[in-house]
Amino acid sequence: MKKLIAFLILFFITAANTFAATDTIQDKIDKPKTEEHQPHETPENYSKAESGIIKKIEYDYTEKTDSPETISKQIVTVKITTGKFKGNEKVTDNMLTGNPAYEVFLKENDKVTIVVESKNPNPQSIEDVDVYVSDIKRVGTIYLYSFIFIAFLIGIGRMKGFYSLLSIIITVVLVFAVFVPLVLFNVSPILAALIISILSTIATMYLVAGVNSKSNAAILGTVLSLIFASALALLSIFLAHLTGFMGEESLFLYMSRPDLNQEGILAASMMVAALGALMDVAISISSTINEIHVTDPRLTVFELFKSGMNVGRDIIGTMSNTLILVYLGSAMPLVLLGSNIDVAKFFNLNQVAGEILSALTGSISLLACVPLTAIMSSYLIKRKQAKLEKITAEAPETKKKSDIEETSSEEAKNESEPSISNDSDSSFEE
Repeated sequence: MKKLIAFLILFFITAANTFAATDTIQDKIDKPKTEEHQPHETPENYSKAESGIIKKIEYDYTEKTDSPETISKQIVTVKITTGKFKGNEKVTDNMLTGNPAYEVFLKENDKVTIVVESKNPNPQSIEDVDVYVSDIKRVGTIYLYSFIFIAFLIGIGRMKGFYSLLSIIITVVLVFAVFVPLVLFNVSPILAALIISILSTIATMYLVAGVNSKSNAAILGTVLSLIFASALALLSIFLAHLTGFMGEESLFLYMSRPDLNQEGILAASMMVAALGALMDVAISISSTINEIHVTDPRLTVFELFKSGMNVGRDIIGTMSNTLILVYLGSAMPLVLLGSNIDVAKFFNLNQVAGEILSALTGSISLLACVPLTAIMSSYLIKRKQAKLEKITAEAPETKKKSDIEETSSEEAKNESEPSISNDSDSSFEE
C-alpha cells in the first residue's frame, strides 16, 4: 500500500510539472520575440467565452409563413450570466443557414454559451462589446449523467467502485496532462500513447486488484498486448495507405497544426481505444488462474495455462463482439451511408477502412492478450509458490539449529553449576 501511495504522489507531481512545462513552452511558442523587441505592439482585441440565457426572440422571415424552414435569422436578446458584464442584456442576430449541423435554433429561456468581443482591449460598458451566440449550453447534462454514473459506481462497487473512479480520474489526467502536451510538442504519438497506457494500467490494476502477483501478471499481459497492438496499427496504416484523416476534427487539427503526425495520431487512437478491453481481459484471466491455483496448488504451470486458455476462449467471444459493436455504433452514419454508395467504393473509403481496421486491430490484440496473460499469470503464481515453499522448508532447519544452540548453551551452563557446588562442599568438609 505504501508503494501505491508513493506511486500516486509521484504521478501527480509529474502531472503538475508537465502542466507547468506546457505553459512555459507554449508561452515561448506564442511569443517568440521578447517585449523589448516589440515596444509598440498593438494589444489584442477583447474576446471571452461566457454563459447567457435567451430572454426574447424575434424572427426575420424570407416569406411570411409559420414554417421554421423559411426563417433566415433570429433576433435574440441575451442576458449575460457570467463574467465582466454579468446581468447585462444585448441584442444579437442568430443566422439560420438551413444546415442543422452548423446552426442553432434557439428558444426562449435556453441557456447558451456566448462570445463577448470588442476591438477595445479593455471595454468598460456593454455598448463597447458585441455578443454572438456560440451554442446551446450542454455542460449541465454532462454533470447530471456524471453524477448518476458516480452514484451507481460507488453504490454498487463500494470501495472497489471508489478505486475504479480514482483510476478513471488518473487515466483522464494522463490523457490531458501527459499525452496531449507530448503530441503537441511533436513527440511520437505512439510513444506517448504507450507511456500513458502503461501508467494507466499500473494505476488501475493496483488500485482495483491490489499489489500482488495477480495484478503483476495482468499488467504484463496488457503491456505486451499494447505493444503488439501498436505494431498492428502501424502495419495497417502502412498497408492500407490510411491518411489519418478520420473526420472533420482531423481536418481542423491539420489546419491549426499541420506539423503533427496524423498517421501516428490514428495509430495512438487505436491503441487507447483497445486499452480498456485489454485490461478487462487480462485481469479476468489472471484472477481466474489465481483462484484455480488456490483451489488446487498442485497444478503445474502448463495445467494452469490450459485452464486460463479455456476461460479466455469464453471471454474473447463476447469481448471481441463488444469492441466491434463499439466501433460499429460510433460509425453508424457511415453504415447508413453505405446503402447509397457502391459496396466496392464504400469499403475503400479512407474513413470506412480506418474504422474497420481500428476494430480489427483491437480485436486481434484481445486475442493475443489471452495467451500472453495466461502464461504470465501461471508462471508468476507458481514462482511465488516455489518461493513460499522454499522459505517454509528453510524455517524448520533454522528453528532446529536455534534449538540445538540453545540446548548446548543450557548444557554448558548446567555443567558449570555442579562444579561450583562440588567445590563449596569440599571446602565445607575441610
